[in-house]
Amino acid sequence: MEKKIIRNIKILVVVALVAAFVWYIVISPMITFRKNEESLENAARRYFEINKDKLPTGERVKTISLKELYNDAYLKEDFYAPYSKKSCSITNSWVKVRRENNDYKYYVYLDCGILNSKIDHDGPDIKLNGEDVITLGIDEEYKEPGVKSVIDNNDGKLKVSDVTIKGNVDTSKIGSYEIQYIAFDKLSNKTVVTREVKVVKKIKSVVKKDLNNATNYTGDPQNNYILLSNMLFRIFGLDEDDNVIIVADQDIANVNHDKIDKWLDDYYYKHLNSKAKKMLVESKFCNMDISDSTLDTVQCNSYTKAKKVYIPSVAEVNKAQAGDKNFMKTSTMSWVANKKSSKEAYLTRKYFIGNEQGKSFLAYDVSENYGVRPMMIMKGNTDIIGGDGSSLNPYYFEDINVGAVESLVNERRTGEYIKDHGVLWRIIDIMDDGTTKVISVSTLGYGLDSPKIYDANDIIKYNPENKDSVAYYINNNLSEYVDTSNFVNHEIEVPIYKDKIIYEKEIKTKKYKAKLSAPNMYEMFSAQSQEESSRSYWLLNSSNSERIAGIITDIGVPLNEKIGLHDSYGFRLVGYLKKDKVISNGEGTYYYPYIIK
Repeated sequence: MEKKIIRNIKILVVVALVAAFVWYIVISPMITFRKNEESLENAARRYFEINKDKLPTGERVKTISLKELYNDAYLKEDFYAPYSKKSCSITNSWVKVRRENNDYKYYVYLDCGILNSKIDHDGPDIKLNGEDVITLGIDEEYKEPGVKSVIDNNDGKLKVSDVTIKGNVDTSKIGSYEIQYIAFDKLSNKTVVTREVKVVKKIKSVVKKDLNNATNYTGDPQNNYILLSNMLFRIFGLDEDDNVIIVADQDIANVNHDKIDKWLDDYYYKHLNSKAKKMLVESKFCNMDISDSTLDTVQCNSYTKAKKVYIPSVAEVNKAQAGDKNFMKTSTMSWVANKKSSKEAYLTRKYFIGNEQGKSFLAYDVSENYGVRPMMIMKGNTDIIGGDGSSLNPYYFEDINVGAVESLVNERRTGEYIKDHGVLWRIIDIMDDGTTKVISVSTLGYGLDSPKIYDANDIIKYNPENKDSVAYYINNNLSEYVDTSNFVNHEIEVPIYKDKIIYEKEIKTKKYKAKLSAPNMYEMFSAQSQEESSRSYWLLNSSNSERIAGIITDIGVPLNEKIGLHDSYGFRLVGYLKKDKVISNGEGTYYYPYIIK
Protein backbone atom coordinates (compact mmCIF):
# COMPACT_ATOMS: atom_id res chain seq x y z
CA MET A 1 0.00 0.00 0.00
CA GLU A 2 2.79 2.35 0.96
CA LYS A 3 4.62 1.63 -2.34
CA LYS A 4 1.45 2.40 -4.30
CA ILE A 5 1.08 5.75 -2.56
CA ILE A 6 4.71 6.64 -3.31
CA ARG A 7 4.25 5.67 -6.96
CA ASN A 8 1.11 7.82 -7.23
CA ILE A 9 2.91 10.74 -5.63
CA LYS A 10 5.72 10.40 -8.20
CA ILE A 11 3.18 10.35 -11.01
CA LEU A 12 1.50 13.47 -9.67
CA VAL A 13 4.89 15.20 -9.40
CA VAL A 14 5.75 14.33 -13.01
CA VAL A 15 2.33 15.51 -14.21
CA ALA A 16 2.75 18.73 -12.27
CA LEU A 17 6.21 19.30 -13.77
CA VAL A 18 4.96 18.63 -17.29
CA ALA A 19 2.02 20.96 -16.72
CA ALA A 20 4.33 23.65 -15.40
CA PHE A 21 6.65 23.18 -18.35
CA VAL A 22 3.75 23.42 -20.82
CA TRP A 23 2.43 26.50 -19.01
CA TYR A 24 5.82 28.19 -18.99
CA ILE A 25 6.87 27.28 -22.50
CA VAL A 26 3.58 27.31 -24.42
CA ILE A 27 0.52 28.64 -22.63
CA SER A 28 1.97 31.67 -20.83
CA PRO A 29 3.74 33.06 -23.94
CA MET A 30 0.57 32.56 -25.98
CA ILE A 31 -1.53 34.39 -23.39
CA THR A 32 0.96 37.28 -23.43
CA PHE A 33 1.02 37.25 -27.23
CA ARG A 34 -2.80 37.36 -27.46
CA LYS A 35 -2.88 40.26 -25.02
CA ASN A 36 -0.33 42.07 -27.17
CA GLU A 37 -2.45 41.43 -30.26
CA GLU A 38 -5.43 42.87 -28.42
CA SER A 39 -3.42 45.91 -27.29
CA LEU A 40 -2.27 46.47 -30.87
CA GLU A 41 -5.85 46.30 -32.17
CA ASN A 42 -7.15 48.64 -29.47
CA ALA A 43 -4.42 51.16 -30.26
CA ALA A 44 -5.39 51.06 -33.95
CA ARG A 45 -9.07 51.53 -33.06
CA ARG A 46 -8.22 54.60 -30.95
CA TYR A 47 -6.16 55.97 -33.80
CA PHE A 48 -9.01 55.72 -36.30
CA GLU A 49 -11.58 57.00 -33.78
CA ILE A 50 -9.54 60.18 -33.49
CA ASN A 51 -8.58 60.27 -37.20
CA LYS A 52 -11.89 59.34 -38.80
CA ASP A 53 -10.89 61.02 -42.04
CA LYS A 54 -8.22 58.34 -42.52
CA LEU A 55 -10.66 55.43 -42.46
CA PRO A 56 -10.84 53.61 -45.83
CA THR A 57 -13.79 54.08 -48.20
CA GLY A 58 -15.33 51.61 -50.59
CA GLU A 59 -13.35 48.39 -50.88
CA ARG A 60 -10.06 50.00 -49.97
CA VAL A 61 -7.87 48.82 -47.08
CA LYS A 62 -6.01 51.13 -44.72
CA THR A 63 -2.87 49.86 -42.97
CA ILE A 64 -1.20 51.35 -39.92
CA SER A 65 2.06 49.86 -38.68
CA LEU A 66 3.17 49.21 -35.12
CA LYS A 67 5.92 51.76 -35.72
CA GLU A 68 3.38 54.51 -36.56
CA LEU A 69 1.34 53.72 -33.45
CA TYR A 70 4.49 54.01 -31.32
CA ASN A 71 5.49 57.26 -33.01
CA ASP A 72 2.02 58.79 -32.47
CA ALA A 73 1.93 57.61 -28.82
CA TYR A 74 -1.05 55.30 -29.20
CA LEU A 75 1.10 52.56 -27.71
CA LYS A 76 3.61 52.88 -24.92
CA GLU A 77 4.49 49.34 -23.86
CA ASP A 78 7.04 47.41 -25.92
CA PHE A 79 6.23 43.95 -27.27
CA TYR A 80 8.95 41.30 -27.00
CA ALA A 81 9.49 37.85 -28.40
CA PRO A 82 9.05 35.15 -25.69
CA TYR A 83 12.02 34.65 -23.33
CA SER A 84 14.14 37.28 -25.00
CA LYS A 85 14.78 41.01 -25.00
CA LYS A 86 14.28 41.13 -28.74
CA SER A 87 11.42 43.43 -29.69
CA CYS A 88 8.65 42.32 -32.02
CA SER A 89 9.05 43.77 -35.52
CA ILE A 90 7.71 47.34 -35.58
CA THR A 91 7.75 47.56 -39.39
CA ASN A 92 6.35 44.11 -40.20
CA SER A 93 3.59 44.27 -37.54
CA TRP A 94 0.42 46.11 -38.51
CA VAL A 95 -3.33 46.53 -38.27
CA LYS A 96 -5.45 46.66 -41.42
CA VAL A 97 -8.97 48.05 -41.46
CA ARG A 98 -11.58 47.45 -44.14
CA ARG A 99 -15.28 48.38 -44.44
CA GLU A 100 -17.44 45.26 -44.47
CA ASN A 101 -21.29 45.23 -44.23
CA ASN A 102 -21.41 48.94 -43.27
CA ASP A 103 -18.96 48.38 -40.43
CA TYR A 104 -15.19 48.50 -40.07
CA LYS A 105 -13.33 45.25 -39.45
CA TYR A 106 -9.84 45.19 -37.98
CA TYR A 107 -7.17 42.63 -38.92
CA VAL A 108 -4.12 42.34 -36.67
CA TYR A 109 -0.73 40.94 -37.59
CA LEU A 110 1.97 40.90 -34.90
CA ASP A 111 5.38 39.50 -35.84
CA CYS A 112 7.38 38.39 -32.79
CA GLY A 113 9.82 35.97 -34.37
CA ILE A 114 8.79 32.46 -33.28
CA LEU A 115 5.24 33.73 -32.64
CA ASN A 116 3.20 35.62 -35.21
CA SER A 117 -0.47 36.19 -35.89
CA LYS A 118 -2.38 33.74 -38.04
CA ILE A 119 -4.03 36.44 -40.10
CA ASP A 120 -3.28 36.50 -43.83
CA HIS A 121 -0.17 38.63 -44.29
CA ASP A 122 1.30 37.25 -47.52
CA GLY A 123 0.72 38.88 -50.86
CA PRO A 124 -0.44 36.91 -53.90
CA ASP A 125 1.84 34.68 -55.94
CA ILE A 126 2.76 36.29 -59.28
CA LYS A 127 3.84 34.07 -62.17
CA LEU A 128 5.46 35.82 -65.14
CA ASN A 129 5.36 34.92 -68.80
CA GLY A 130 8.84 34.26 -70.14
CA GLU A 131 12.13 34.26 -68.25
CA ASP A 132 13.00 36.13 -65.06
CA VAL A 133 16.11 37.43 -66.84
CA ILE A 134 15.87 38.52 -70.47
CA THR A 135 18.95 39.38 -72.51
CA LEU A 136 18.65 41.60 -75.59
CA GLY A 137 21.18 42.80 -78.09
CA ILE A 138 21.65 46.53 -78.38
CA ASP A 139 18.85 48.17 -80.43
CA GLU A 140 16.71 45.01 -80.31
CA GLU A 141 13.04 45.62 -79.51
CA TYR A 142 11.84 44.79 -75.99
CA LYS A 143 8.39 43.19 -76.04
CA GLU A 144 6.81 42.99 -72.59
CA PRO A 145 5.94 39.31 -71.95
CA GLY A 146 3.45 40.23 -69.22
CA VAL A 147 1.99 38.22 -66.35
CA LYS A 148 0.79 34.63 -66.58
CA SER A 149 -1.23 34.38 -63.35
CA VAL A 150 -1.88 35.93 -59.93
CA ILE A 151 -3.10 33.59 -57.20
CA ASP A 152 -3.64 34.36 -53.51
CA ASN A 153 -3.73 31.69 -50.81
CA ASN A 154 -6.98 33.15 -49.40
CA ASP A 155 -8.60 35.04 -52.25
CA GLY A 156 -7.87 32.54 -55.01
CA LYS A 157 -7.27 33.59 -58.59
CA LEU A 158 -6.97 37.35 -59.09
CA LYS A 159 -7.12 39.42 -62.27
CA VAL A 160 -3.89 39.64 -64.26
CA SER A 161 -5.03 43.04 -65.51
CA ASP A 162 -4.88 44.38 -61.93
CA VAL A 163 -1.08 43.91 -61.81
CA THR A 164 0.82 47.19 -62.03
CA ILE A 165 3.94 47.06 -64.26
CA LYS A 166 6.65 49.64 -63.61
CA GLY A 167 9.96 50.25 -65.34
CA ASN A 168 11.39 51.06 -68.77
CA VAL A 169 13.97 49.44 -71.00
CA ASP A 170 16.19 51.56 -73.25
CA THR A 171 17.66 49.12 -75.74
CA SER A 172 19.80 51.84 -77.28
CA LYS A 173 21.98 51.80 -74.17
CA ILE A 174 23.92 48.88 -72.69
CA GLY A 175 22.87 48.19 -69.13
CA SER A 176 20.64 46.23 -66.77
CA TYR A 177 17.02 47.31 -66.34
CA GLU A 178 14.40 46.24 -63.79
CA ILE A 179 10.72 45.73 -64.55
CA GLN A 180 8.52 45.49 -61.42
CA TYR A 181 5.23 43.63 -61.26
CA ILE A 182 3.08 44.72 -58.27
CA ALA A 183 -0.09 43.00 -57.05
CA PHE A 184 -2.30 43.19 -53.93
CA ASP A 185 -4.76 40.72 -52.44
CA LYS A 186 -8.12 41.79 -50.99
CA LEU A 187 -6.48 42.58 -47.66
CA SER A 188 -3.97 44.80 -49.47
CA ASN A 189 -1.04 42.47 -48.85
CA LYS A 190 1.53 43.43 -51.45
CA THR A 191 3.78 41.34 -53.71
CA VAL A 192 6.53 42.75 -55.92
CA VAL A 193 8.22 40.52 -58.49
CA THR A 194 11.15 41.82 -60.54
CA ARG A 195 12.28 40.86 -64.00
CA GLU A 196 15.79 41.83 -65.11
CA VAL A 197 16.31 42.92 -68.69
CA LYS A 198 19.95 43.05 -69.80
CA VAL A 199 20.84 45.06 -72.87
CA VAL A 200 24.16 43.81 -74.18
CA LYS A 201 26.33 43.74 -77.24
CA LYS A 202 26.51 40.38 -78.94
CA ILE A 203 29.96 39.77 -80.34
CA LYS A 204 28.52 38.62 -83.69
CA SER A 205 26.45 41.83 -83.99
CA VAL A 206 29.51 44.01 -83.44
CA VAL A 207 31.58 42.06 -85.95
CA LYS A 208 28.80 42.02 -88.56
CA LYS A 209 28.43 45.78 -88.31
CA ASP A 210 32.19 46.32 -88.56
CA LEU A 211 32.65 44.00 -91.52
CA ASN A 212 29.67 45.39 -93.47
CA ASN A 213 28.99 42.15 -95.41
CA ALA A 214 32.66 41.10 -95.56
CA THR A 215 33.64 37.77 -93.96
CA ASN A 216 36.85 38.87 -92.26
CA TYR A 217 38.97 41.82 -91.19
CA THR A 218 41.85 42.92 -93.40
CA GLY A 219 44.97 45.01 -93.00
CA ASP A 220 45.72 45.99 -89.44
CA PRO A 221 42.41 47.11 -87.88
CA GLN A 222 42.56 48.71 -84.46
CA ASN A 223 39.10 47.63 -83.28
CA ASN A 224 39.24 43.82 -83.43
CA TYR A 225 40.91 43.02 -80.10
CA ILE A 226 39.30 40.83 -77.45
CA LEU A 227 40.43 39.57 -74.05
CA LEU A 228 39.57 35.93 -73.39
CA SER A 229 40.97 33.77 -70.60
CA ASN A 230 43.33 36.66 -69.74
CA MET A 231 44.92 36.48 -73.19
CA LEU A 232 44.74 39.00 -76.01
CA PHE A 233 43.20 37.82 -79.30
CA ARG A 234 42.34 39.39 -82.64
CA ILE A 235 39.01 38.78 -84.33
CA PHE A 236 39.60 37.28 -87.77
CA GLY A 237 35.97 37.21 -88.92
CA LEU A 238 32.74 35.21 -88.97
CA ASP A 239 32.06 31.63 -90.00
CA GLU A 240 28.95 30.48 -91.87
CA ASP A 241 27.04 30.15 -88.57
CA ASP A 242 27.87 33.71 -87.44
CA ASN A 243 30.30 32.41 -84.87
CA VAL A 244 33.43 34.51 -84.40
CA ILE A 245 36.86 33.29 -85.48
CA ILE A 246 39.61 34.53 -83.17
CA VAL A 247 43.38 34.18 -83.23
CA ALA A 248 45.95 34.83 -80.49
CA ASP A 249 47.59 38.23 -80.78
CA GLN A 250 51.01 36.66 -80.32
CA ASP A 251 52.80 33.33 -80.20
CA ILE A 252 52.26 31.48 -76.93
CA ALA A 253 55.20 29.09 -77.24
CA ASN A 254 57.45 27.55 -79.89
CA VAL A 255 56.59 23.97 -80.87
CA ASN A 256 57.54 21.46 -83.57
CA HIS A 257 54.95 21.56 -86.36
CA ASP A 258 54.36 17.80 -86.16
CA LYS A 259 53.54 18.16 -82.43
CA ILE A 260 51.30 21.24 -82.56
CA ASP A 261 48.04 19.26 -82.39
CA LYS A 262 49.18 17.42 -79.30
CA TRP A 263 50.51 20.57 -77.62
CA LEU A 264 47.28 22.48 -78.29
CA ASP A 265 45.05 19.68 -76.99
CA ASP A 266 47.15 18.38 -74.10
CA TYR A 267 48.65 21.62 -72.85
CA TYR A 268 47.32 24.91 -74.19
CA TYR A 269 43.57 24.19 -74.06
CA LYS A 270 43.88 23.03 -70.44
CA HIS A 271 45.20 26.48 -69.48
CA LEU A 272 42.04 28.27 -70.67
CA ASN A 273 39.69 29.11 -67.83
CA SER A 274 36.44 27.15 -67.53
CA LYS A 275 34.11 30.01 -68.48
CA ALA A 276 36.12 30.79 -71.59
CA LYS A 277 35.93 27.15 -72.68
CA LYS A 278 32.14 27.30 -72.55
CA MET A 279 32.21 30.18 -75.04
CA LEU A 280 33.99 28.09 -77.67
CA VAL A 281 32.53 25.78 -80.30
CA GLU A 282 34.18 22.91 -82.11
CA SER A 283 34.89 23.49 -85.75
CA LYS A 284 36.84 22.08 -88.66
CA PHE A 285 39.98 24.05 -89.53
CA CYS A 286 41.80 24.31 -92.85
CA ASN A 287 44.92 22.12 -93.06
CA MET A 288 45.33 21.22 -96.74
CA ASP A 289 48.79 20.55 -98.14
CA ILE A 290 49.96 23.18 -100.62
CA SER A 291 53.05 23.99 -102.69
CA ASP A 292 55.17 27.05 -103.38
CA SER A 293 53.09 27.72 -106.50
CA THR A 294 49.80 27.92 -104.58
CA LEU A 295 50.88 30.07 -101.63
CA ASP A 296 48.54 32.86 -102.74
CA THR A 297 45.39 30.76 -102.26
CA VAL A 298 42.38 31.99 -100.32
CA GLN A 299 40.49 28.71 -100.76
CA CYS A 300 40.61 25.51 -98.75
CA ASN A 301 39.75 21.96 -99.79
CA SER A 302 40.83 19.90 -96.78
CA TYR A 303 39.93 20.25 -93.11
CA THR A 304 40.74 18.79 -89.73
CA LYS A 305 38.20 16.88 -87.72
CA ALA A 306 36.07 19.07 -85.43
CA LYS A 307 38.22 20.52 -82.64
CA LYS A 308 38.28 23.47 -80.23
CA VAL A 309 41.66 24.96 -81.09
CA TYR A 310 44.10 24.93 -84.04
CA ILE A 311 46.30 27.44 -85.90
CA PRO A 312 45.67 29.72 -88.92
CA SER A 313 46.08 28.50 -92.48
CA VAL A 314 47.73 30.12 -95.49
CA ALA A 315 44.25 30.93 -96.84
CA GLU A 316 43.32 32.90 -93.74
CA VAL A 317 46.58 34.83 -93.73
CA ASN A 318 46.03 35.74 -97.39
CA LYS A 319 42.41 36.81 -96.78
CA ALA A 320 43.60 39.39 -94.26
CA GLN A 321 46.03 41.08 -96.63
CA ALA A 322 45.43 44.77 -97.38
CA GLY A 323 48.33 46.43 -99.17
CA ASP A 324 51.45 45.91 -97.11
CA LYS A 325 49.49 45.40 -93.88
CA ASN A 326 48.26 42.10 -92.51
CA PHE A 327 47.43 41.51 -88.83
CA MET A 328 47.61 37.75 -89.43
CA LYS A 329 51.37 37.96 -89.96
CA THR A 330 53.50 37.94 -86.84
CA SER A 331 56.68 39.78 -85.92
CA THR A 332 58.09 36.41 -84.90
CA MET A 333 58.05 33.35 -87.16
CA SER A 334 54.79 31.43 -86.68
CA TRP A 335 53.67 28.14 -88.12
CA VAL A 336 50.60 28.01 -90.33
CA ALA A 337 48.53 24.86 -90.66
CA ASN A 338 49.64 23.87 -94.16
CA LYS A 339 52.37 21.40 -95.04
CA LYS A 340 54.49 21.40 -98.16
CA SER A 341 55.28 17.71 -97.70
CA SER A 342 55.48 15.14 -94.93
CA LYS A 343 58.80 16.71 -93.92
CA GLU A 344 58.15 20.43 -94.38
CA ALA A 345 55.48 22.91 -93.33
CA TYR A 346 55.00 26.63 -93.90
CA LEU A 347 55.41 29.52 -91.51
CA THR A 348 54.77 33.24 -91.83
CA ARG A 349 56.02 36.55 -90.46
CA LYS A 350 55.59 40.23 -91.26
CA TYR A 351 58.91 40.68 -92.98
CA PHE A 352 61.44 38.16 -94.20
CA ILE A 353 64.92 39.51 -95.00
CA GLY A 354 67.75 38.77 -97.40
CA ASN A 355 66.94 36.48 -100.32
CA GLU A 356 63.48 35.79 -98.85
CA GLN A 357 62.47 39.45 -98.68
CA GLY A 358 58.91 40.10 -99.92
CA LYS A 359 57.69 36.56 -99.32
CA SER A 360 54.76 35.75 -97.04
CA PHE A 361 55.57 32.11 -96.34
CA LEU A 362 58.62 29.88 -96.07
CA ALA A 363 58.82 26.09 -95.63
CA TYR A 364 60.81 24.56 -92.75
CA ASP A 365 61.39 21.11 -91.32
CA VAL A 366 58.35 19.96 -89.29
CA SER A 367 60.63 18.86 -86.45
CA GLU A 368 61.88 22.41 -85.83
CA ASN A 369 60.44 24.77 -83.24
CA TYR A 370 58.60 27.91 -84.30
CA GLY A 371 55.76 30.00 -82.94
CA VAL A 372 52.27 28.70 -82.25
CA ARG A 373 49.45 31.22 -82.47
CA PRO A 374 46.24 29.45 -81.43
CA MET A 375 43.02 29.99 -83.38
CA MET A 376 39.54 29.24 -82.00
CA ILE A 377 35.86 29.74 -82.80
CA MET A 378 33.78 31.70 -80.31
CA LYS A 379 29.99 31.53 -80.00
CA GLY A 380 28.53 34.47 -81.88
CA ASN A 381 25.84 35.13 -79.28
CA THR A 382 28.40 35.67 -76.50
CA ASP A 383 27.65 38.88 -74.61
CA ILE A 384 30.24 41.65 -74.57
CA ILE A 385 30.51 42.93 -71.01
CA GLY A 386 32.73 45.91 -71.80
CA GLY A 387 35.61 47.29 -73.85
CA ASP A 388 35.74 49.07 -77.21
CA GLY A 389 37.79 46.57 -79.25
CA SER A 390 41.06 48.51 -79.06
CA SER A 391 44.31 46.96 -77.86
CA LEU A 392 44.21 49.21 -74.78
CA ASN A 393 40.57 48.36 -74.02
CA PRO A 394 39.68 45.09 -75.75
CA TYR A 395 36.20 43.60 -75.68
CA TYR A 396 35.82 41.35 -72.66
CA PHE A 397 33.28 38.79 -71.53
CA GLU A 398 31.84 37.10 -68.44
CA ASP A 399 35.00 35.03 -67.90
CA ILE A 400 36.69 38.18 -66.59
CA ASN A 401 37.41 37.90 -62.87
CA VAL A 402 39.50 40.63 -61.28
CA GLY A 403 41.22 39.73 -58.02
CA ALA A 404 40.06 41.61 -54.94
CA VAL A 405 42.40 43.66 -52.79
CA GLU A 406 43.93 41.50 -50.03
CA SER A 407 43.05 38.29 -51.91
CA LEU A 408 45.78 35.70 -52.46
CA VAL A 409 47.84 35.73 -55.63
CA ASN A 410 47.55 31.93 -55.81
CA GLU A 411 43.80 32.32 -56.37
CA ARG A 412 44.44 34.06 -59.68
CA ARG A 413 44.51 32.65 -63.21
CA THR A 414 46.90 31.81 -66.01
CA GLY A 415 47.67 34.84 -68.17
CA GLU A 416 47.19 37.59 -65.60
CA TYR A 417 49.98 40.13 -65.02
CA ILE A 418 51.78 40.93 -61.76
CA LYS A 419 54.23 43.71 -61.00
CA ASP A 420 56.73 43.09 -58.23
CA HIS A 421 59.55 45.52 -57.37
CA GLY A 422 59.30 47.10 -60.82
CA VAL A 423 59.43 43.86 -62.83
CA LEU A 424 56.38 42.76 -64.85
CA TRP A 425 55.54 39.07 -64.58
CA ARG A 426 52.84 36.86 -66.08
CA ILE A 427 51.19 33.88 -64.41
CA ILE A 428 51.97 30.50 -66.01
CA ASP A 429 50.37 28.21 -63.42
CA ILE A 430 49.18 27.95 -59.84
CA MET A 431 51.13 25.07 -58.33
CA ASP A 432 49.79 22.34 -56.05
CA ASP A 433 51.91 23.63 -53.16
CA GLY A 434 50.27 27.07 -53.33
CA THR A 435 53.11 28.90 -55.06
CA THR A 436 52.45 30.90 -58.21
CA LYS A 437 54.65 30.16 -61.21
CA VAL A 438 55.38 33.33 -63.18
CA ILE A 439 57.48 34.37 -66.17
CA SER A 440 59.04 37.79 -66.71
CA VAL A 441 57.47 39.64 -69.64
CA SER A 442 60.66 41.35 -70.82
CA THR A 443 64.15 40.13 -71.47
CA LEU A 444 66.71 41.15 -68.88
CA GLY A 445 69.92 42.50 -70.33
CA TYR A 446 71.75 41.38 -73.41
CA GLY A 447 74.03 38.63 -72.28
CA LEU A 448 75.29 40.65 -69.30
CA ASP A 449 78.21 38.62 -67.96
CA SER A 450 76.69 35.23 -68.70
CA PRO A 451 78.89 32.24 -69.57
CA LYS A 452 80.07 32.02 -73.16
CA ILE A 453 80.68 28.90 -75.25
CA TYR A 454 84.34 28.54 -76.26
CA ASP A 455 84.84 24.77 -76.54
CA ALA A 456 83.49 23.24 -79.74
CA ASN A 457 82.95 19.93 -77.91
CA ASP A 458 80.87 21.39 -75.09
CA ILE A 459 77.65 19.67 -74.15
CA ILE A 460 75.52 22.52 -72.82
CA LYS A 461 73.54 21.37 -69.82
CA TYR A 462 71.13 23.52 -67.83
CA ASN A 463 72.33 22.83 -64.28
CA PRO A 464 71.87 25.35 -61.42
CA GLU A 465 74.44 23.41 -59.35
CA ASN A 466 77.23 23.76 -61.92
CA LYS A 467 79.12 27.08 -61.73
CA ASP A 468 79.98 26.81 -65.43
CA SER A 469 76.31 26.58 -66.41
CA VAL A 470 74.16 29.54 -67.37
CA ALA A 471 71.59 28.06 -64.96
CA TYR A 472 73.91 28.74 -62.02
CA TYR A 473 74.35 32.32 -63.19
CA ILE A 474 70.61 32.86 -63.50
CA ASN A 475 69.87 31.44 -60.05
CA ASN A 476 72.75 33.07 -58.18
CA ASN A 477 73.73 36.27 -59.96
CA LEU A 478 70.53 37.83 -61.25
CA SER A 479 69.36 38.80 -57.76
CA GLU A 480 71.58 41.82 -58.37
CA TYR A 481 69.03 42.92 -60.99
CA VAL A 482 65.79 41.32 -59.76
CA ASP A 483 64.42 41.51 -56.21
CA THR A 484 63.48 37.94 -55.25
CA SER A 485 62.29 38.57 -51.69
CA ASN A 486 58.77 37.47 -52.64
CA PHE A 487 60.00 34.27 -54.31
CA VAL A 488 60.86 30.83 -52.92
CA ASN A 489 63.28 28.11 -53.88
CA HIS A 490 61.31 25.58 -55.84
CA GLU A 491 61.87 22.31 -57.64
CA ILE A 492 62.37 22.74 -61.37
CA GLU A 493 62.48 19.98 -63.97
CA VAL A 494 64.98 20.23 -66.81
CA PRO A 495 64.09 18.19 -69.94
CA ILE A 496 67.09 16.67 -71.71
CA TYR A 497 66.90 15.54 -75.34
CA LYS A 498 69.08 13.23 -77.39
CA ASP A 499 69.56 15.69 -80.22
CA LYS A 500 66.86 18.07 -81.38
CA ILE A 501 64.55 19.63 -78.84
CA ILE A 502 61.16 18.11 -79.66
CA TYR A 503 57.95 18.38 -77.66
CA GLU A 504 57.53 15.36 -75.33
CA LYS A 505 60.62 13.62 -76.81
CA GLU A 506 63.01 14.16 -73.90
CA ILE A 507 65.06 11.09 -73.01
CA LYS A 508 65.21 12.07 -69.35
CA THR A 509 64.62 14.92 -66.93
CA LYS A 510 66.73 16.30 -64.10
CA LYS A 511 65.27 17.95 -61.02
CA TYR A 512 66.90 20.84 -59.16
CA LYS A 513 66.02 23.44 -56.55
CA ALA A 514 66.19 27.05 -57.77
CA LYS A 515 64.64 30.42 -57.05
CA LEU A 516 65.03 31.67 -60.63
CA SER A 517 65.29 29.69 -63.83
CA ALA A 518 65.00 30.08 -67.60
CA PRO A 519 61.65 29.31 -69.31
CA ASN A 520 60.75 25.96 -70.81
CA MET A 521 60.22 26.36 -74.56
CA TYR A 522 56.87 24.58 -74.43
CA GLU A 523 55.32 26.44 -71.51
CA MET A 524 52.79 29.27 -71.63
CA PHE A 525 54.14 32.66 -72.74
CA SER A 526 57.68 31.42 -73.30
CA ALA A 527 57.69 32.75 -76.88
CA GLN A 528 59.02 36.20 -77.66
CA SER A 529 56.38 38.91 -77.24
CA GLN A 530 55.48 40.80 -80.40
CA GLU A 531 55.01 43.98 -78.39
CA GLU A 532 58.64 44.46 -77.44
CA SER A 533 61.82 44.75 -79.45
CA SER A 534 63.35 41.31 -79.82
CA ARG A 535 65.98 40.28 -77.30
CA SER A 536 67.61 36.88 -77.14
CA TYR A 537 67.27 34.67 -74.04
CA TRP A 538 68.15 31.23 -72.75
CA LEU A 539 65.69 28.37 -72.32
CA LEU A 540 66.17 25.50 -69.90
CA ASN A 541 65.67 22.78 -72.53
CA SER A 542 68.96 20.84 -72.85
CA SER A 543 70.42 18.37 -75.35
CA ASN A 544 73.08 15.68 -75.24
CA SER A 545 74.36 16.87 -78.60
CA GLU A 546 77.25 19.31 -78.89
CA ARG A 547 76.28 22.99 -78.64
CA ILE A 548 72.53 22.28 -78.90
CA ALA A 549 70.43 24.08 -76.31
CA GLY A 550 67.21 26.06 -75.98
CA ILE A 551 67.74 29.63 -77.22
CA ILE A 552 65.45 32.38 -78.47
CA THR A 553 67.44 34.59 -80.82
CA ASP A 554 67.53 38.34 -81.38
CA ILE A 555 64.85 38.05 -84.09
CA GLY A 556 62.46 36.41 -81.62
CA VAL A 557 62.64 32.82 -82.90
CA PRO A 558 64.29 29.63 -81.57
CA LEU A 559 67.81 28.78 -82.61
CA ASN A 560 67.30 25.56 -84.54
CA GLU A 561 71.03 24.96 -85.01
CA LYS A 562 74.24 24.77 -83.00
CA ILE A 563 75.16 27.65 -80.74
CA GLY A 564 78.08 29.74 -82.00
CA LEU A 565 81.39 29.43 -80.16
CA HIS A 566 81.28 32.98 -78.84
CA ASP A 567 77.51 33.52 -78.56
CA SER A 568 76.02 35.29 -75.57
CA TYR A 569 72.36 35.60 -74.72
CA GLY A 570 70.07 37.50 -72.37
CA PHE A 571 67.51 36.25 -69.87
CA ARG A 572 63.83 35.85 -69.33
CA LEU A 573 63.10 34.48 -65.91
CA VAL A 574 60.72 32.03 -64.29
CA GLY A 575 60.10 32.09 -60.56
CA TYR A 576 57.67 30.93 -57.87
CA LEU A 577 55.92 33.53 -55.72
CA LYS A 578 55.37 32.68 -52.07
CA LYS A 579 51.94 31.22 -51.32
CA ASP A 580 51.04 33.95 -48.80
CA LYS A 581 51.43 36.85 -51.25
CA VAL A 582 48.35 39.06 -51.62
CA ILE A 583 47.14 41.74 -54.05
CA SER A 584 47.35 45.36 -52.93
CA ASN A 585 45.80 46.85 -56.10
CA GLY A 586 45.59 46.46 -59.88
CA GLU A 587 43.43 44.55 -62.36
CA GLY A 588 45.79 41.82 -63.59
CA THR A 589 46.12 43.24 -67.10
CA TYR A 590 49.21 44.28 -69.05
CA TYR A 591 48.57 47.98 -68.45
CA TYR A 592 47.11 47.60 -64.93
CA PRO A 593 48.92 44.61 -63.38
CA TYR A 594 48.37 43.40 -59.86
CA ILE A 595 50.75 44.96 -57.37
CA ILE A 596 51.59 42.45 -54.63
CA LYS A 597 52.68 42.75 -51.07
